[in-house]
Amino acid sequence: MQPDTDEGYRHALGNRQVQMIAIGGAIGVGLFLGAGGRMAAAGPALVLSYTAAGMAAFFVMRALGELVLYKPASGSFVEYANEFIGPWAAFASGWMYWINWAFTGIAELTAIAAYIYYWAPGFPRSLTALIALGLVLAVNLLSVKLFGELEFWFALLKVLAIVTFLVVGLVLVIFTVGQAGPHNLTGHGGFFPHGFPIVLMSLQSVVFAYASIELVGIAAGETANSHEVMPRAINGVVWRIAIFYVGSVLLLGMVLPWTAYSAGTSPFVTVFSSLGVPWAADAMNLIVITAALSSCNSGLYATGRILRSMAMKREAPSFTGTLSSRHVPIGGILFTAIMLLAGVALFYFLPERAFNIATAVASLGVITTWGVLVFCQIRLRRTGHRSAFPMPGTPVTNWLTLAFLALVVLMMPFADRDQRVAFFLIPALVVGIALGWRIVNRRRSAVPGRRARG
Repeated sequence: MQPDTDEGYRHALGNRQVQMIAIGGAIGVGLFLGAGGRMAAAGPALVLSYTAAGMAAFFVMRALGELVLYKPASGSFVEYANEFIGPWAAFASGWMYWINWAFTGIAELTAIAAYIYYWAPGFPRSLTALIALGLVLAVNLLSVKLFGELEFWFALLKVLAIVTFLVVGLVLVIFTVGQAGPHNLTGHGGFFPHGFPIVLMSLQSVVFAYASIELVGIAAGETANSHEVMPRAINGVVWRIAIFYVGSVLLLGMVLPWTAYSAGTSPFVTVFSSLGVPWAADAMNLIVITAALSSCNSGLYATGRILRSMAMKREAPSFTGTLSSRHVPIGGILFTAIMLLAGVALFYFLPERAFNIATAVASLGVITTWGVLVFCQIRLRRTGHRSAFPMPGTPVTNWLTLAFLALVVLMMPFADRDQRVAFFLIPALVVGIALGWRIVNRRRSAVPGRRARG
């Protein structure tokens, strides 16, 4: 019998907080920071990448919805992988998810340091990263309710920024202010100025932009009335994806020519700067920092729960299963925080490439997580289970989503050198996880009365 991995948690998250956790997962630095460089590389056709990845994210979320209503669990997809695929899959997906958040956290901390440097060039970047990590660590260690409140306000600021841009962008396009207008989608070299292949090669970075939408599933184990709250939260993520991501990228392509955007500069700052708004850079700088803090905050929350779930099955270091008197998985949170601190060194060795390498490696964890969720939903349906919140088009849409995720991975070695670094790390990750699983099985077989499986 498997241990109850939700034992000891408090159901401290309400509908308002879960809705905002879902929004916070759906809006990140991938949009605020990375869309400018991707627009400069792919042109207006970038909207196709966001649309394709958004459709995959939609089916992933609906698969998650069925699984969550079947059994809400803070172990989320690790629990589902264990039940529907096998213990080895739970072990592999759990550690890949941890790798996702560890490298995402490294990327976000380096981004925070770089953007604080914009305001205070004399302030040490390493100290900036340390302060940011200390802030989100303190929030996560105090209580899940405090985490939910902080994430609520982080997400609210991001939503206000996106809504402001959407309103201003629509006004500019409708009234053809300045250079704005639909003609920008086909002018300046056409809709595919650099050809269609570059659109496929941008998929990895776009998938990273959608990363962490699955966080709402992990929050299910600490959510009151999850069978009522979770479908609303998941459906909310779906329409926000369509508006915030696809809508924003489409408007970016119409408000200014794609040649106006560049890597390293927020496309939203580019738009507002073109209007002569002097404080736009400072305002967007603050929002990018907020988005990065939100991502780190969510990452510590998620990995703490996942590691505790695995530790209770002897698949992670035993101390990561420790629960504090405040009902917080303190061991798992501290383990991730230590690794984030060590990983910041990447910034000093490769300052120009650290963010891109970290996000490319993190994407491998995202793709693994999404693939596991979609496949587990197939297995759930094969048991004869019928859900009140069914995934549309299953199992055809499941296999199409899995094929899309495989395409994203296969395109990585043909993209830039940072994606190639991540792609060629795959064998090392596979070997490392396989060795780890072998060690876990040996330890289990050494325990009297317990037989290894998988």
